[in-house]
Amino acid sequence: MNQTETVTLAGGCFWCAEAIFKKLKGVVKVISGYSGGKTQNPTYAEVSSGTIGHAETIQITFDPTVISLEQVYEVFFKLHDPTTLNRQGNDVGSQYRSAIFYHSPKQKASAEKVKQDIVDAKLYPGKIVTEIVPFTRFYPAEEHHQDYYTKNSYQPYCQLVIDPKITKLYKTFPEMIKPEYK
Repeated sequence: MNQTETVTLAGGCFWCAEAIFKKLKGVVKVISGYSGGKTQNPTYAEVSSGTIGHAETIQITFDPTVISLEQVYEVFFKLHDPTTLNRQGNDVGSQYRSAIFYHSPKQKASAEKVKQDIVDAKLYPGKIVTEIVPFTRFYPAEEHHQDYYTKNSYQPYCQLVIDPKITKLYKTFPEMIKPEYK
């Protein structure tokens, strides 16, 4: 396998983001978890309270010879609403904020460039509020949150919130979908 890279993103519910990114060519692994707060080893209940600073986050390991960092960021910006502060749909609170936790100066520069490209393209009527902040630590979420959509696609939340995002993924980025998900 080629050298992989890791990115850490927060774009609302981690179940949604994980379901989207695991379908992309070049993505090796997606883990749901928590980043951006000070509490060590946070639980879902603590993060859900919105009081400890962590966001629901995914950590993506990908092969940059198959999918570029810029493509990862482009999918991120186009498949959640980066203009709503501390909110994605009915999920409200700082734990649902939009953030890129960069691991290197290269990731920071790339995130800023893609964000500016999205602004310049006027894809959204509102101001993009996505934070681009240094990565500090990632805590994997509890096991029942991992691969949630695959295990629970029949749940109303999955059908009402995640399914439309997956439909948008297939429509917007058809060439990037892994063959097993077509």
